Amino acid sequence: MSTRDQLIASTQDLLWERGYIGTSPKAIQQRAGAGQGSMYHHFTGKADLALAAIRQNADDLRASAGAAFAQGTTAVERVSAYLLRERDVLRGCPVGRLALDPEIVANPELRAPLEETFDWLRGRLAGVLAEGIANGELPSDLDAEATATTLVAVLQGGYVLARSSGTAEPFDQAIRGALALLGRR
Repeated sequence: MSTRDQLIASTQDLLWERGYIGTSPKAIQQRAGAGQGSMYHHFTGKADLALAAIRQNADDLRASAGAAFAQGTTAVERVSAYLLRERDVLRGCPVGRLALDPEIVANPELRAPLEETFDWLRGRLAGVLAEGIANGELPSDLDAEATATTLVAVLQGGYVLARSSGTAEPFDQAIRGALALLGRR
């Protein structure tokens, strides 16, 4: 892995663990095993490096979600594959957690990849649900966009409930409830 990639990966981990304020350039350099000169060779500063890490989180989420959406033949199977995919529930969502960081959401440049990712995810879910409606698999009066937003909210809320209780059960329960609403238990 290149020094640049090590810096990004270290920043991803630290942002997840400590948030933006708690992630210092020195901590990034120590975690990456890189010197200050290397960091500033690749990035103009902490915000530039954080942006690269946030974009990488967003790209990773899109890739794993996209792979899940490719599973199954029906819309409900594809949505189920996404909702049931393997994840570290107690760590939370790497994109959603950043959306709770006040320093990140206050900075339009740092917030943009989060907004773009959630827009993409809602759009992708809405597209799959619309296919299910068109194929007669889901009720014709189902609002695909509203349901997609609901599914993303259930997923993110499930992370919050799981983290606050210290157990994955509330997350799992939220996913089971969402799937039941789609007619799949």
